[in-house]
Amino acid sequence: MKWLLGAIILLVSAQAAQATPLFATDAPIRISIKGPIGLIARTAAESVQPRDAVLTLASPAETHAIRLSPRGISRRKGDICEFPPLRVEFAQPPATTSLFAGQRRLKLVTHCRPSEGFQQHLLLEYSVYRLFNQATPLSYRARLATVEYVEPNGKAVTTRWGFFIEDLDDVAKRNGLKEAQVGDRVSASQLEARQAGRIALLQYMIGNLDWSMRAGPAGEGCCHNSRLLAAPGGAYQPVAYDFDYSGLVDAPYAIPPEGFSISSVRTRVYQGFCRHNSGALAAAADLRAKRGALEAVFSQVPGMSERTKAKSLAYLAGFFKDIATDEAVQRQLLKKCIG
Repeated sequence: MKWLLGAIILLVSAQAAQATPLFATDAPIRISIKGPIGLIARTAAESVQPRDAVLTLASPAETHAIRLSPRGISRRKGDICEFPPLRVEFAQPPATTSLFAGQRRLKLVTHCRPSEGFQQHLLLEYSVYRLFNQATPLSYRARLATVEYVEPNGKAVTTRWGFFIEDLDDVAKRNGLKEAQVGDRVSASQLEARQAGRIALLQYMIGNLDWSMRAGPAGEGCCHNSRLLAAPGGAYQPVAYDFDYSGLVDAPYAIPPEGFSISSVRTRVYQGFCRHNSGALAAAADLRAKRGALEAVFSQVPGMSERTKAKSLAYLAGFFKDIATDEAVQRQLLKKCIG
């Protein structure tokens, strides 16, 4: 038993050592982004043209020339978000001493709309990344930031919460894997059963139906709000991202995808494949053991209101009721598996 514990500690330490500085800890950072903020927001639905901007980190103080552009699909639409998610591309590689060392292009999740309610939705989406981190190292890390947006003339636009998402290459390196080179679609038999079952269970936990670990939009590669990693000759390991349409986040614009006879994204529907049931069952036992750590995530997110925490914990409690025992998992989820 002692040797097993030592091996686990060494594995965790190795993974932490391999994380890039930006994602090595969860402590929030404070940055400012100076550039044509209003122009980017106004033209997000029509153009993804990169614009020159400057990113400044408050502490330790450092400044970087960047190219800033809107990204995403639904959140670039003006009827959904007044402010789009952003892509931050560094004009020059950051120094090895920089917090941003090793970064080239980063996704920045933004506040969508200025109201306090949307700040809570953003913090909830950030918390989902933290929940997935608790469940598996095969997950994207995220770094919360207070972001001050400033026009080129120095006029402050707004200051809001945002968070950076780890690059897929870095997720792969931490886990000794590489991004899988696939087309638009893979078969369920090509997915590693334990990780596929775990991801299906986690997506059920947060009430998310806006994803696929097997297929992506035509011409855009696999997969929808997921990516696949693999060792040479190994099975594909799905890694999930983009959780704003989940029931846990419960964004005002989120609606169930076509084909589901439910009226609210808060209603959970299990979307795992039957061939991965053993993986889902093992993941359920693991999550039961980690319930305390999962619930603690909501208390560790700065800025999250007590009301939001209570609502999130209540939603999570419904999940743990569904997976209370192996028998409950079989009855509530696995009997409804796909295929």
